[in-house]
Amino acid sequence: METKVKNVFRDGAISPEFIAQSIAKHQSKTQIGAHDIFLGQVRADEIDGKTVSAIDYSAYEGMANQKFHEIRESTFSKFEITCMHIYHSKGKVNAGEICLFVFVSSPHRRVAFEALEYVVEEIKAHVPVFGKELFEDDSYQWKVNT
Repeated sequence: METKVKNVFRDGAISPEFIAQSIAKHQSKTQIGAHDIFLGQVRADEIDGKTVSAIDYSAYEGMANQKFHEIRESTFSKFEITCMHIYHSKGKVNAGEICLFVFVSSPHRRVAFEALEYVVEEIKAHVPVFGKELFEDDSYQWKVNT
């Protein structure tokens, strides 16, 4: 039986309202004692005298979603977490807006902290998402993950 791979991509920036609603949905899950959240925000970096105004994210979605799924499965096997959600932007996200939202829940805080760090590092190292840094002068360069 094939496991359904969830699409983690959302068009444009991830809104504060979406983040709040995601958290609120967990109030009925009373076995959870801790949530840990990572919010990746687009920085207005200055590079060679030019300022980044936005990042345009793209991906081969099938492959990227499969990688996100593998990270999710690996995280559940390594940590005693209750649930986990990953959302990544595609398309244009302006400086100051949220492009990555990772949400991990567990009965205890230490596990939530450790699992969240693992997930974010795995995403940065292995998921084929590409960011085109758009500068205020309409030029661009491809972002290198660090």
